[in-house]
Amino acid sequence: MTRDYSHFLSQPSGLDAPKQRLSPLNALGWQSFFAQQTDVDELAQRPPVRVVEVHRNALHVLGDGIDEMIPPPEDITVGDWLMFDREHPKCSRMLQRKSLIKRRAPGTDRREQLIAANVDTVFVVTSCNQDFNIARLERYIALAFEAQITPVIVLTKTDLTSDHQHYIDTAGTISTDVTVVALDARGEAPRSGLAPWCKPGATIAFLGSSGVGKSTLTNALLQTGLIRTQSIREDDAKGRHTTTQRQLFATPDGCLVLDTPGMRELQLTDAASGIQDVFSDISDLSAQCRFNDCKHETEPGCAVLQAIENNEIDVARLGRWRKLMAEDAFNSASLSERRAKDKAFGKMVREITKQKSKRR
Repeated sequence: MTRDYSHFLSQPSGLDAPKQRLSPLNALGWQSFFAQQTDVDELAQRPPVRVVEVHRNALHVLGDGIDEMIPPPEDITVGDWLMFDREHPKCSRMLQRKSLIKRRAPGTDRREQLIAANVDTVFVVTSCNQDFNIARLERYIALAFEAQITPVIVLTKTDLTSDHQHYIDTAGTISTDVTVVALDARGEAPRSGLAPWCKPGATIAFLGSSGVGKSTLTNALLQTGLIRTQSIREDDAKGRHTTTQRQLFATPDGCLVLDTPGMRELQLTDAASGIQDVFSDISDLSAQCRFNDCKHETEPGCAVLQAIENNEIDVARLGRWRKLMAEDAFNSASLSERRAKDKAFGKMVREITKQKSKRR
């Protein structure tokens, strides 16, 4: 008997109907955005599955009655939705992403690394100690803005400082569009403090350095000790890598949580719009400069430099904006060059293969 998948197309998503009992797919984050990319006929032949874990040689996917390890197709990351081809799993069709978090991969090979897909809210986690770094937070927020994901700054280890309001105020200067939440990552505080974003069927992710409390926050939401945690080093407040892979977990409340390894290096690429959103004050003033190509250095009639003289903008903030824009431009150009070379190499391989086939 052919199974009826029509309810997967019409049922409201978990974000739209948090009080309803979720279907197995909605519990995995299925939303109307994905349903609109398929139809009943395809659903009957290729049911949707979500990538919940990425291993070196396999993907762990879950669906309605489906729990499989499949060969990894190219450019798939945790959080992706696939239309599952049972006979040829590697040929499963990936649905268009609602959002994608990516960075330039560490090293010198100019590759792009996919972090996670189809995330609704990113919690950028930092602690109220030596780890707190305004420039690093701006990078993470730009990453979220570029991916069109709601960012929330979460300040942890509030119990270790007598003046956590200073950290809240400083984090609040990054963008008026970003909420700042300060809490102790242990106990009930994360469940209550992060509840507005942790709705049934929603997918949230914790991003930040090692040792800031991402795994502790995940455990608090899961209400278990499933994720291993470690203490920070006393001398410099640096954390040790605890999480070694990206994996989606389901909370008892029906929210999906992505715990990620700490990032020692976050190089932005193709994120110019996200950077401009973070530094919207500088972007708005740039439109008032006398010259369209103003670099905000020594040009006459520069509205940005005038704002600095009037103490309306911090000169250090302008410096950070320049650095991120230059970095993004360099990385984006490098990756475009890499893609072009890979495309040319692939074309050459296909031509050689074609010629060999003709000779035979």
